[in-house]
Amino acid sequence: MTDLSSRASDIFTDNHRWGDLDDWNRAALDLHDQGGIHRIECDGFDPFWAVIDHAAVLEIERQPELFTNGPEPVLTDRNGIESRTMEIKTLIHMDAPQHGKYRRLTNDWFKPASVRRLNDRLAELSREAVAKLEAAGGEIDFATDIALPYPLQVILKILGLPEDDFPRMMMLTQQLFGADDPDLQREPPSPEVVGQVIADFYQYFTELTAARRAEPTDDLATLIANGNIDDEPMPDLETMGYYVIVATAGHDTTSSAMAGGMHALIDHPGELAKLKEDPEGLMANAVEEMIRWTAPVRHFMRTATEDTEILGQEIRRGDWLYLSYKAANLDPKVFDRPLVFDIERPNADRQVSFGYGVHFCLGAQLARNELRSLFTHLIPRIDTIELAGDPATMKTTFVGGHKTLPIRYTLTP
Repeated sequence: MTDLSSRASDIFTDNHRWGDLDDWNRAALDLHDQGGIHRIECDGFDPFWAVIDHAAVLEIERQPELFTNGPEPVLTDRNGIESRTMEIKTLIHMDAPQHGKYRRLTNDWFKPASVRRLNDRLAELSREAVAKLEAAGGEIDFATDIALPYPLQVILKILGLPEDDFPRMMMLTQQLFGADDPDLQREPPSPEVVGQVIADFYQYFTELTAARRAEPTDDLATLIANGNIDDEPMPDLETMGYYVIVATAGHDTTSSAMAGGMHALIDHPGELAKLKEDPEGLMANAVEEMIRWTAPVRHFMRTATEDTEILGQEIRRGDWLYLSYKAANLDPKVFDRPLVFDIERPNADRQVSFGYGVHFCLGAQLARNELRSLFTHLIPRIDTIELAGDPATMKTTFVGGHKTLPIRYTLTP
């Protein structure tokens, strides 16, 4: 453990630091030089341990009974915890045995064989994205016009929601994960207003639950609405939380990887050229590198249930630990030249952006398939591409990526 300057430690607590990802990455890499675990004591937050070492993050994830998700799985300041007006309970808030029971409810929907059934829809959406680029005439905001709509339309398909609900779901997911960002948050910014966003989600999904119970269909919304845990109907809080995690985690994270992946290809034209030359051979690994590079879920918190030790550092029962997926993906002991985007990186699939262990992301395979489909259709059509303005990234500490990515391009016939 080392004593950190406020400039170093606030990369975890100050949402504004995420507005410059290059600066954040450099600061995280500097921290790796000082050790893999750091004590963070910051005004307004309960003290916590920031774990940035790749192997240590995996080791903690392997021990869900020793390091629990509850009571607070996401970094929140004291005011946010004390002022919370609306409860939410999703899979990320659960520990054993509850977590396993709820996860099994939808597990089959996200197995590779089930996800492959969506490939035709992904191909359709990918062709629509290319058509949108053709119609835009050479300039577009890739983040807002391509990356944001694509995965949300996939989630609407899985849940069985109508296209008319697209604008409402887009607004709610951005307001929930963008609660820290001045451009995305609902005004006025406060814990109470975040509670209102959650309440709006609840209202929407309460109506959906009633409809699917009255007239069941073959979509995921019907499974959730009629799901049983221990032979009893799911409580309302957990039912609503299930909808929220599927709708939000399946949308914002994937869109962030898409936009961030495109930005990385623009900034690394040699990698783009290689991908254009051999998209079939390189696409799968390129997607893994995009996911390593972007790490849309920036962290999760764990709480130690017993005294233990991490990287030689004594951890007390009740200590809060910040698992930095973003920093772990930059661990130089694992990834050679971690600040270089390399689509041929031999171990890109060792990225921890989806978590690890029992809490590994349910939708990981779907996210990979979406990225592969979009870029497989798009890359062969790109003739030239460059930035058409300054991109902007979300100033959020939990989940985030690009808010804007203006591009200028020409397409091959």
